[in-house]
Amino acid sequence: MDTLVSDRPTAVPVTLRKLYFLRFAFAAVWAGLLFAAGDALGPAGVILLLVYPLFDVGAALVDIRSARAGGATAPALRVNVVISSLAVAGLAVAAASGIPAVLRVWGIWAVASGIVQLVAGATRRRLGGQWAMIVSGAISTLAGASFFAQAGGDDPSLRSLAGYAFLGGVFFLVSALRLNRARDGR
Repeated sequence: MDTLVSDRPTAVPVTLRKLYFLRFAFAAVWAGLLFAAGDALGPAGVILLLVYPLFDVGAALVDIRSARAGGATAPALRVNVVISSLAVAGLAVAAASGIPAVLRVWGIWAVASGIVQLVAGATRRRLGGQWAMIVSGAISTLAGASFFAQAGGDDPSLRSLAGYAFLGGVFFLVSALRLNRARDGR
């Protein structure tokens, strides 16, 4: 089985911890901005919707580079780059059709990227702190299905995406803190 990084906790790249902290901060700020924007699909709302998966692509590329520097491969992360890139394109098209279409595309992306996150977390489980990534991947998969269902409801709302993003950020924070503990031998 390919590993994403070394199995030895002391070999965990500092880059991964920093990346997880950055992902938490980004998710918290993004969630606040989306919540404040409400359900507007104006230019600012659409930009916010596109920035989130674009940031995910960038974070996955940094993660891949970090894994490679540690002598490992990152097949799940490469798949995530493709999935998130397709999400950007899909969201750009869906935004012209309205909130239900956006929720459907976001839901499909959340399911697909959640499965990838589950795989990546399971592959990295020996690092410590990956249980949060595994749980986050499972929650993302379930949330994606709920976004898809919400799209067909009476009052679809983008605000649920803000809660999803913030919770995902919290899981990155927990993983970053657990990686620090693994590095320190605790």
